[in-house]
Amino acid sequence: MATSSHIETTETFVRLYVFLSQYLDRCRDEAARRSFPEAELQAHLSATKAKMLDIMAVNRVVKEKVSQECARILALGETCLKQGSTHASVVEDVKRERAILQNKTIALSDLLAVFRAAGN
Repeated sequence: MATSSHIETTETFVRLYVFLSQYLDRCRDEAARRSFPEAELQAHLSATKAKMLDIMAVNRVVKEKVSQECARILALGETCLKQGSTHASVVEDVKRERAILQNKTIALSDLLAVFRAAGN
């Protein structure tokens, strides 16, 4: 039973980071905005964030960190959309956050593969 809860938690983290990455990608790339409707992305992102925060209810510190991370990334994306991708500092901030999300996604994907293998 513990393995399945670890798998669910890790899967949810991966989904959250993928949706946050897609959100940042959309801020800088018109083709990315057209390829995934805003309402659909926001619905997936909101549902995944809510599920993640519910899972994290057992650890107030981690829940707060995840909540702050989401708020920071969403605010950055909103700034990028309002100011456009011509402001060098905003572009650099988006690139930095995107790289962090990519690294977390890779690490969590590897962990997920281990949990799945251990569960079989």
